Amino acid sequence: MTRPPTAAQRRVIDAADPDTGRLRGTETQLAALVKRGLAFRHPRPPHDHFLTPAGHRIREAEEPAPAQPEATGAKGVFAARIGGEEAAPQSGPARLREVRGAWQGLLELRRMTNPDGAPDRPCAWERTHLVQAAALALEAAGHPPAGPDSEEGYRVRATPQPEAVAVQVGDPGDGARLRACAATLEEAGWQVGEHTEPRGRVRYLLASPRRV
Repeated sequence: MTRPPTAAQRRVIDAADPDTGRLRGTETQLAALVKRGLAFRHPRPPHDHFLTPAGHRIREAEEPAPAQPEATGAKGVFAARIGGEEAAPQSGPARLREVRGAWQGLLELRRMTNPDGAPDRPCAWERTHLVQAAALALEAAGHPPAGPDSEEGYRVRATPQPEAVAVQVGDPGDGARLRACAATLEEAGWQVGEHTEPRGRVRYLLASPRRV
């Protein structure tokens, strides 16, 4: 179970800039937050510190919630719903806050790590975590993920193609839901195309992070 931040660390987190997540504190405090994955040090001068998605979730939570391994994954790190997981996190207000915090944190990561500071285009982290990044965009927009024993909802899967994921919805004939997922990904900065499997005639999306 991940230890909650100390009172001093929580004050630094709560005092972060509401728009950028920029932190102010002593070097010791900031280094401790970085070590715990709640902050990162910007690689460019003046090397300011900013909240990570995990730090944003702590800041935006109305009240601390007990750690739930089934909602955070084996290492206690937030994981977006990719659809079809055996041990899926429970839906509810706490999950909504967690997803929204993760999405806002990702947008801030885009601002801080994209060379031009563009928040509407995927960043390097997303290109190395394609399935999680696409799933977070879908879950944050309110699309329901498929359950372990349910054909309803979306499923995001890796593909043999570089920088591309496949997205399916439970009902292969549900074109409206598939198009809604495509619109969400396009708005989140992904290039999306609709395809049909030659054998099963199942329709799916092929999505890649947009570069420009």
